[in-house]
Amino acid sequence: MEFSLIPSTVFLAAAGASMAISATLKCIGKDKSALFVGQWAAPFLLLGIYNKLVKTEGHD
Repeated sequence: MEFSLIPSTVFLAAAGASMAISATLKCIGKDKSALFVGQWAAPFLLLGIYNKLVKTEGHD
């Protein structure tokens, strides 16, 4: 399966989900896990940008 076939909204949703899960973990007192999961948002957003570039430039 080609990377460019994944919809860009999947990466945005994954970033949002990681932030929501991180906030939930923080609320229940799991601070280290919350920080770990919260750091996933940036890579998901970067993958979304890369995906968008691949789609517009036509390379993969």
